[in-house]
Amino acid sequence: MNIYSDSSHSALKYLKNTEVNIDNILLMTGDFNIRDSLWDPSIPHHSSISNDLIIIANSFNLALSTPINPCFTRYSDIAGEANLVINLMFLCYRSRELNQHSIHSDSCLFSDYTSLSINIPIDEEIICISKLSISQKSKQKTTFVEKVILDLKNLDTSNIADTEKLEHIVNQLKAIIKQA
Repeated sequence: MNIYSDSSHSALKYLKNTEVNIDNILLMTGDFNIRDSLWDPSIPHHSSISNDLIIIANSFNLALSTPINPCFTRYSDIAGEANLVINLMFLCYRSRELNQHSIHSDSCLFSDYTSLSINIPIDEEIICISKLSISQKSKQKTTFVEKVILDLKNLDTSNIADTEKLEHIVNQLKAIIKQA
């Protein structure tokens, strides 16, 4: 998940105040616009906003990643303005494969921000699949298509007023597909 949180921390406020239900997040990265001593040794203070960020990351089972090569992630081109560490990466908690990222300070040629990267190992996996098919131009296919069309037509989508009703319709659709 990639996040940009503006100087008002809108994205973090949204994530904190909204019950976000996203499973299996391996990493969360982005520009969080939070200056904090937790990740930037040049900052002498701790921000309460960073506590919110840590709580949000924990809710996704993610932990703050320590870069292999700690350095600034934003380089200012304005005289007197400090370079900062505001781009962060959170990785799957206690993962042996996903435990550190790199900061590419040489990559900010066209921007004042650096790139962050991590290698994600992908194991080869054999997935057994089966395929059911219906012969073209068969009575079985015609019956199948007519039943699916009828079931879809009978699906009441006229009053989707909230997420509960939408979820109910999605579950009905899932049942139609499963039966098909």
